[in-house]
Order: sequence, then C-alpha cells, then structure tokens
Amino acid sequence: MSRSGPSLGERFLDAHEAEAVEKPARKQQQRSIVTQQKLLDAAIQAFSENGFKGTSTRDIADRAGVHHPLITYHFRSKDQLWRAATDQIFREFNISLVKAMAEIPEIDPKAKAEAFVRTYVRFSRSQPALHRIILQEASHQSERLEWLTEHHLKPLYEEVQKALTGLQQIGVAPPGSVALLFNMIRVCAGGLLALKLELKSTSDIDLDCDEQIEELSDMIIRVFFPGDQPVSD
Repeated sequence: MSRSGPSLGERFLDAHEAEAVEKPARKQQQRSIVTQQKLLDAAIQAFSENGFKGTSTRDIADRAGVHHPLITYHFRSKDQLWRAATDQIFREFNISLVKAMAEIPEIDPKAKAEAFVRTYVRFSRSQPALHRIILQEASHQSERLEWLTEHHLKPLYEEVQKALTGLQQIGVAPPGSVALLFNMIRVCAGGLLALKLELKSTSDIDLDCDEQIEELSDMIIRVFFPGDQPVSD
C-alpha cells in the first residue's frame, strides 16, 4: 500500500528542524538591525558635530562600538550612511509633526500653526542634529545639499507654504513673501537650538531649560502669527 504523504511524526520533525534553522536566522537578523541602529545613532551624532568631511567612518564605528568593516557591509559607503542617518532624522521629525497636526481640527488653522511651531522647537531641542546638519551642508554647494533639498527640505517647504498662504489670507500671519516667512520661522524654531551653546555663552539663554523652550515657542507664535482667526458664523 503506497503512502499518501508524510506521517504526523515526520511532519513534526520537519517543523522542528525548520524552526531550528529559523531561530539562528532570526537572531542574526535582530543583531543586524541592532547594529544598523547603533551605526545610525553614532553617525547622526558624529556628522552633526564634525560635518561630513570632518567625520571618519572609523570614528563612527568606534562611537557605535562595532567593527569598522560593518559600515560598508550595512551601508556600502560613508555617503550612503550619511543619507540613511539624515533620512532617520527627518522621518522622526515628520512623524512628530503628523501626530501633532492630527490632534487639531482643520477648521482651526491658527492652532495648527501653533502646534507646528511647538513641535518644531521641541524636536529641535531633542534632536539638534536636525539643524546642525542643514547648517553644515548649506555652507557650500554639493551633491549632498542637492539631495537634502530634494528629498527633505523642499517637500517640507511646499507643504508648509500652503498653510502659511492661508494664514496670510485670513490675517493671522503677516503679509509678505511666504518663502521668507517660512524660513524665518524655521530658523527661529530650529536654528537657535543648533546654536544653543553659543547662546548660553553670549546671552545666558539656556535652551536646555523647559521654561525657556516654552518661552521661545510662545514668542515665535506671537511674532509670526499675531492675528486672530476669524470667528465662524
């Protein structure tokens, strides 16, 4: 009599063997993810402190506590690691903005503008690399600046400028160039945090202090969104 298929015992052994093979593979995958994240975190810190040219891959590997060849294994090159690190910063920033905006109804654009400012300031405080990397790359023309502009800075501007135009139309934001208005807000909300050590030395402004962070947000809102939103009938 011919067998129609594997017995229950054989199926159990097959499944057990497959699981035995999968476990090391899963552990290896988890180790790989952990290593990649260590390298990204170290790269963000190093690039924001020393710039692209002033940062070596060996320095990044030492900060991450991993073997130097793992950088090329995971990211192929220093440039690819810089792009991946920059992507992570902006991905986290965009997530924080989306969460803040989602909590406010569309019929309250001034409240959305205020939430944008507060989120920008708070994120820039927790992740000063956001603006430090921008400032470093903006000092000279390069392929990295073009990539940063195309993938992150221009999309952000195009999204926010629509909202700012609407706020100007209802008298909440002051009239004038939307492009200038956006960038003035951006520099005040984020650029100041990138200069916090200098501000502490020259002006005794402590942007590690919660009260001064909130005061900065309040002042930006008062300066750039001074008008009242029209009351709906």
